[in-house]
Amino acid sequence: MKRVYLDHSATTPIDPDVLQSMHECLQSTFGNASSIHWYGREAKAVLERSREAIAHAIDASPEEIVLTSGGTESDNYAVLGVARAGRKRGKNHIVVSAIEHHAVLDPALALRDEGYAVDLLEVNENGIVDVERAKTLLRPETSLLSVMHSNNETGAMQPIKELALLAHEAGAVIHTDAVQSLGKVPLDVHDLGIDLLTISAHKSYGPKGIGALYIRRGTPIDRLIHGGGQESKRRAGTENTALAIGFSRALEKCLPVMAEESQRLQALRDYLHTKIAESFEGTICNTPIQQSLPHILSVSFDSSQGVVDGEALIMGMDLRGFAVTSGSACTSGTLSPSHVLRAMGRDLHTARATVRFSLGRSTTMEDIDASVDALIDVVTHLRSS
Repeated sequence: MKRVYLDHSATTPIDPDVLQSMHECLQSTFGNASSIHWYGREAKAVLERSREAIAHAIDASPEEIVLTSGGTESDNYAVLGVARAGRKRGKNHIVVSAIEHHAVLDPALALRDEGYAVDLLEVNENGIVDVERAKTLLRPETSLLSVMHSNNETGAMQPIKELALLAHEAGAVIHTDAVQSLGKVPLDVHDLGIDLLTISAHKSYGPKGIGALYIRRGTPIDRLIHGGGQESKRRAGTENTALAIGFSRALEKCLPVMAEESQRLQALRDYLHTKIAESFEGTICNTPIQQSLPHILSVSFDSSQGVVDGEALIMGMDLRGFAVTSGSACTSGTLSPSHVLRAMGRDLHTARATVRFSLGRSTTMEDIDASVDALIDVVTHLRSS
């Protein structure tokens, strides 16, 4: 049975050239970048060249890039670091959107338990934040506004430039999680006007285990990990040179062809959307097609046409060779309703009856046709059982 991977928003296969560059680095550049002897200097040189390539990808300066273990650490660093620095200046309030990744939501809620004031910024039925509502939530004691650049479940892209202006008018720092956007749409930290930006390698055909946090010069932020003086004393721990070179090589491969590939993926995504709409009655498209990433499509099935269990739907597709996911997170064998879809106003049945397709380099028109045929088979079976 041919297997088709349609879950590129969860992770991507590592590019062979990226793997080769990492393999060569592991063999030849094993020194500790903090050491002052030749081996250390060689590792440091490779690390800094990689940092320059990563910075170039978002139009930042290399010294504004802190390498981390991935998107989760970068998000935690941004939320906790800014909040704790803000408290020292009498700022005890943060605002995060209701549809953030749990790497932002969970540390924000942990801060609430520590006595910080935390507000959730609502979204509309398309999953787009309410800018006017943001304006009312920001106040003099607000240290941070965190709104993701694009959503991992629906692909919805947010009005970050407008939000950045509002945050700065209120004297707050703005952070955006751009993990899903990197390599799909252009990212320019100066154009966006943001202070902090999270990126990660493994959604762009790079290795897992490495990400970065862009920190604009002068942004008040406390360090998260203590121990050594690495990353200009902002993040302790011996740097992983091989992962860094893998990250930079992945960006060097995907960015030159980003526009062309994104156009191809958008055409496939739109074709998939049309085919699903024509094949089923009562489908709800959770992806705002005109304001979204080009490769993500989230669709829910209206329970009025027959109940569709999300977990059974995903497993049914998997048994037919198609790797997709839902708008929900599977935890301990139970399917919890997606907080993103619930924030968008979807009811429990609709939130559970959701499938997300996220396309990538390997996706073809034939894959789309075959996946829709499998989806028809699975949904028909579930609605009749």
